[in-house]
Amino acid sequence: MIQLQAGQNTPLTGGAVRFEASAGAALRFAALVVADNLRVTGPEDHVSAERPGAPGVALAGSAVVVDPAAVRADAQAVLLVVAADPAAPVPPGGLGSVEAVLTGVDGGGIARFTFTPSAGETALICFEVYRRGSGWKLRAVGQGYAGGMGALLPAHGIAAPAPGVGGASGFGDAPGIGGAFGGGGASAFLAPGARPGAAPAAGAPLEVAHGLERIWMIFEDAARSAAALIAARDYADKRLDQELSAAVSDPATRNTPAADQARQLAQQRYDELIGIAEGNHRRDSEQLLRELAEADRQLPPALASWDAPAWDRPPAAADGIRLGELYAIERGSLRIPYCVPVPLNRPLWIDTESSAAVAPVVGALLARLISAVPDRRTVVDLIDLTQGFRSLTPLLAPVLAGAPITDHTDISARLQALVEAVELAELAASGGAGVPPGEHRILVAADFPHGYQGIDVQRLATLVLRGGLIGLSVVVVGTNESGSTESALAALSQSCRHLPTIAGTPLFDPWTGSAWELALDLLPQEPGRQARFLRSV
Repeated sequence: MIQLQAGQNTPLTGGAVRFEASAGAALRFAALVVADNLRVTGPEDHVSAERPGAPGVALAGSAVVVDPAAVRADAQAVLLVVAADPAAPVPPGGLGSVEAVLTGVDGGGIARFTFTPSAGETALICFEVYRRGSGWKLRAVGQGYAGGMGALLPAHGIAAPAPGVGGASGFGDAPGIGGAFGGGGASAFLAPGARPGAAPAAGAPLEVAHGLERIWMIFEDAARSAAALIAARDYADKRLDQELSAAVSDPATRNTPAADQARQLAQQRYDELIGIAEGNHRRDSEQLLRELAEADRQLPPALASWDAPAWDRPPAAADGIRLGELYAIERGSLRIPYCVPVPLNRPLWIDTESSAAVAPVVGALLARLISAVPDRRTVVDLIDLTQGFRSLTPLLAPVLAGAPITDHTDISARLQALVEAVELAELAASGGAGVPPGEHRILVAADFPHGYQGIDVQRLATLVLRGGLIGLSVVVVGTNESGSTESALAALSQSCRHLPTIAGTPLFDPWTGSAWELALDLLPQEPGRQARFLRSV
């Protein structure tokens, strides 16, 4: 059985398969049989407790069985879904870690996918079983909806239930907007009856109550548009190759006017296909650019661009921070903000051998982390052995927990103090006296792992795992150690979200697996703007 990450896929070469999942709360299971636009053609394509079967798809207790060979011929995919059971209370921590498993009906393991919803999502698309040519493949998805089934179903063509009504259209959830891992795309913001991809109706409100969610919905639309362009280009290339090969396959006619005409017609058809595909992608990109511009005028500063009006307004809390922009030169000029939730559900690790080289990146991260939580005092612990961040130190003086650590012998004491704070918070919580963190702590551990002892790696692992008890966000700056022969170091590195600093390093979106490059945000260099963004004036 292979372990998949979000966006990864694997071929399905056997017969029927069985989908099961477990989480920290009771789950209900469902499936959606969808076309290539990821929407159903009718309510019969929604398999749930109220309608437990469709061609090739059946609900079997706490599992869904899919027989790809029996799925209706015009369907392109089966989305495998879980949601919180409305008959059982959801624990305070939400669904917790979700483990989705796909096996053969004979019990043979195929794939496992483990992920943790981080923004209160109560309905999740775990896997997508989809056609690829004459065969089928499996993709790990992990897309969540904070509005539960009331948000998931409309995003895929099924009317949401009225508030408080269960029935075939949902598990009793009220309608809502999709979660922080994508939601329903731009169509969730259209007026009733509008087609996906159309411009919003005049005066239609832009949903920005969940800023992170809004950006991820735009990202999902961009990812699907990119995938369509890539697929169209591949198809046009293959068709041109086949038609050109056919034109010269007969030696007797290879150099005749008929063969020349066939080659010209093949090239003409290729140019037409590419022109249509690129025109569609250009139209999509222009629409998304308009949506991004409108969102940037309303988002809180932690998610907005440096030129957005939010930085001139009073501080406003955010549910995420912006890390940079995703782009692909071969797909045009569209650049999508890359944002992650706060509090950080995974520590950030900036891959570099030089702290000084990434000082503007660290400055940008700190500005956004500070801005995201304006209602709490921010305290920053800075380990800076090579003094690569000395230009930032005066600006950070109001929030520093103490002088930046520049001597490796001082690292252990600072980390131990944070660990002890975590342990005290844990004791208080276990005794029923726990309280929400009163401060927003940020630890920047730069020049890692050079100068750090083995015990320091263990302390960092503790802070990564339980630092949320004291409101701690962790940022590591150093070389990528995911392949280290030291197991503790490798495990720590693998638990973090790595931000590459070398151009050409691809990142893959979780919906289509399309490749993107990341341009990390840089703190502007003008001293006055730096002070304003870091809220030190």
